[in-house]
Amino acid sequence: MTHPAAAPSGAAPAPRRALRLVIVTDAWEPQVNGVVTTMRNTSRCLEEMGHEVTLITPQAFRSLPCPGYKEIRLSVFPARKVARLMEQARPDAVHIVTEGPLGMAARAWCLRNGFPFATACHTQFPEYIRLRAPVPTRWSYAWLRRFHRPAHTTLVRSRTQRESLAARGFGHLRLWPGAVDTELFRPRGKEALDLPRPIALYMGRVAVEKGLESFLDLDLPGSKVVIGGGPDLERLESEYPAAHFLGPRFGLELARLLSAADVFVFPSRTDTFGLVMLEAMACGVPVAAFPVPGPLDVIRDGSTGAMDEDLAAAVFRALGMDPSACVEFAELHNWERSTERFLAAQLPAGHHQGSNCTPTASPSASSLSVGPPIKPRNSSDQVA
Repeated sequence: MTHPAAAPSGAAPAPRRALRLVIVTDAWEPQVNGVVTTMRNTSRCLEEMGHEVTLITPQAFRSLPCPGYKEIRLSVFPARKVARLMEQARPDAVHIVTEGPLGMAARAWCLRNGFPFATACHTQFPEYIRLRAPVPTRWSYAWLRRFHRPAHTTLVRSRTQRESLAARGFGHLRLWPGAVDTELFRPRGKEALDLPRPIALYMGRVAVEKGLESFLDLDLPGSKVVIGGGPDLERLESEYPAAHFLGPRFGLELARLLSAADVFVFPSRTDTFGLVMLEAMACGVPVAAFPVPGPLDVIRDGSTGAMDEDLAAAVFRALGMDPSACVEFAELHNWERSTERFLAAQLPAGHHQGSNCTPTASPSASSLSVGPPIKPRNSSDQVA
């Protein structure tokens, strides 16, 4: 891949041609999580900037459900097909989102062909594994270091995640925070939930790594609401009959339900960022959380929410926050700015691309997405 020489000092930068980008991700629809939402909106924004995006996802491959987490599909023996799709795309840049079968196949193709690539760390994968199996986190981190080491850039979601990975020996780390669609997620009144108040709400995956018991065990006045699906949903519904489990909700309905809450409770100790916190703030709902990575990077304690090792204390303090401060903070995190930072990490230092991007919830007709077409939605999905 060749790049134009830099413009002389004081001259306007030379215009850049549209790029062909290949994005490889094992996390894709019908999964409902922050990685899927991030990459869908990022690819849409890249297209609106005029770039060509090829998405290589499990939809194009034979796959099996992940043991213990059937919502996650693992592609079976994808290497040959991934190689063919990469060659057909003739990419200018390759971004590998995940470390699963597709990510490993794309990494192998890049190394075999001497093609530079960028990667990302979206989750605390070793901690997720440790919650499900007796695998020491040091083993998982050693494997992740080996996976990411050949990349020219590894994107991370927060400053605390960057510091943590750097301390574990990861290199070439670059910050890429999350974003929120403030056209969808904005204050929409409190009428959508007709329950005793105050209403404490959680939205996201219902899975062990989200620590939902820490929320559901709290002795709080009013009502507790859980929005989302996942492998622990049936068990928690049975164990906590007083809570209101609404299942997965999407788009405008989701935004209205979220806006109707009085406080958003984020009990996870394993998230790298937590897009749902930004979505709650955009709706004018303050956040209560533990003082751990993710919340430490998103919440302005005492302004947009509260953090405390006593989660109940955080909830009561967050209930007194000003909703307008939450909205103002969320508006600083838009998809256009996020995508510009993503693009800069795929290209040489100093590259600049102008854009006029608005988020969308489904691929446009011009997308070169590999696999079955993705049905358009009128608004973005619930994320976790």
